[in-house]
This record gives sequence, structure tokens and C-alpha cells, in this order.
Amino acid sequence: MRDNFPLLKKWYEITSWVMDVCAKYPKSVKFTFSDRIINTNMDILDGIIIAIYEKDRIHILKEVNISMERLRIYMRLSMDKKYISIKQHEFISKDINETGKMLGGWIKSEKK
Repeated sequence: MRDNFPLLKKWYEITSWVMDVCAKYPKSVKFTFSDRIINTNMDILDGIIIAIYEKDRIHILKEVNISMERLRIYMRLSMDKKYISIKQHEFISKDINETGKMLGGWIKSEKK
């Protein structure tokens, strides 16, 4: 893994955690809502990887930002539906916010 990209390392950890948590979602939403959460997570991971290697990355980073916002909402809905605990929601929200700040900094540096 690219050690000089802390956002990639952090999002990899988030993706692993989310996959573990989604595996415990009720069967009734496992192949719909749970898959959407995992796919959104993977889209973010893919976007970060692509942005590392692309020269013109601002558009990709903005798409990643939108996907992070989508994930925030999905995780809140997961808490509201009691698929995850309040403590789990606080944990993932903190990590998403932290990576969002990292992403925001990257976007800001690309605009210069």
C-alpha cells in the first residue's frame, strides 16, 4: 500500500470495518442496503486509488467527497434502523469526518 498516502491507509481501515459490520446486518437488508453501503465504500476506495495515479484528479476527488457524504447518510440510517449501535455510529462518523478533512485538504491543494 502507498504509505505516503495516509488517506488511502485510513480508508482501507474504514472499508474493512464497514465490511465486518455490514456482514451482521439482518438478512432482509443484506443484499440491498448492506451491499449499497459496501459498494459506496469500495467506490470511495477506488476513487482514492485512481486519484493517486491521475494528474487531473480534482473531478475524481469531488466524486469521492460526494460518495463520503452518501456514506454518512447511509450509516446514520443504519443507526436509526438499529442495524448498528449508537457507539458504532459515533465511531464511523468520527472516522468519516477525519478522512473528509484529509480529502478536503487534498482538494484544496489541487486547486492551487
